[in-house]
Amino acid sequence: MTWQLRRAHAGDLDGIMALETRLFENDAWSAEGMLRDVTDPDCYYLVAVPPDEPDRIEAYAGLLAPFGALEGDIQTIAVTETARRHGLGGTLVQSLVTEARKRGIREVFLEVRADNPGAQRVYVRLGFEEIGVRRGYYQPDNVDALVMRLAVPPAEAALAAPDPVQPPTEPTDAAEATE
Repeated sequence: MTWQLRRAHAGDLDGIMALETRLFENDAWSAEGMLRDVTDPDCYYLVAVPPDEPDRIEAYAGLLAPFGALEGDIQTIAVTETARRHGLGGTLVQSLVTEARKRGIREVFLEVRADNPGAQRVYVRLGFEEIGVRRGYYQPDNVDALVMRLAVPPAEAALAAPDPVQPPTEPTDAAEATE
């Protein structure tokens, strides 16, 4: 499968929200909150689309990383059921970490549902470590969140890491993720 990654924009809101409400029906973000983040210069959101269908969003991910801050937070990540298990989620996370590095971020944090071992494995494989638990974080399901942290590696170390799925080399240009 092949996808193009590109920077999300306000025109992507309907496609992002269709995926958001389908995948996270009980704890989906509001359209207003999502639009605020997608258009906020302190945030960096990507969408993944099939090359031949540039308006069909198969995945998205977002990072809060103000320029000059030392810490960033992966706000959200979603991948359609059919696009899972092809490396797309990991590619999105790696792309967000690359952008965090460019912004001077030294540590990236995220929360992941305690009942989502698949996502937890992806994050551990990418170098995140569990550092805490937020009890009842996901509402209304009352599911705990595992808090995870990644020390952002220097660019030289990131380039040397073997990875069959390459993140985009230029954050504003379209790039392909394949597996």
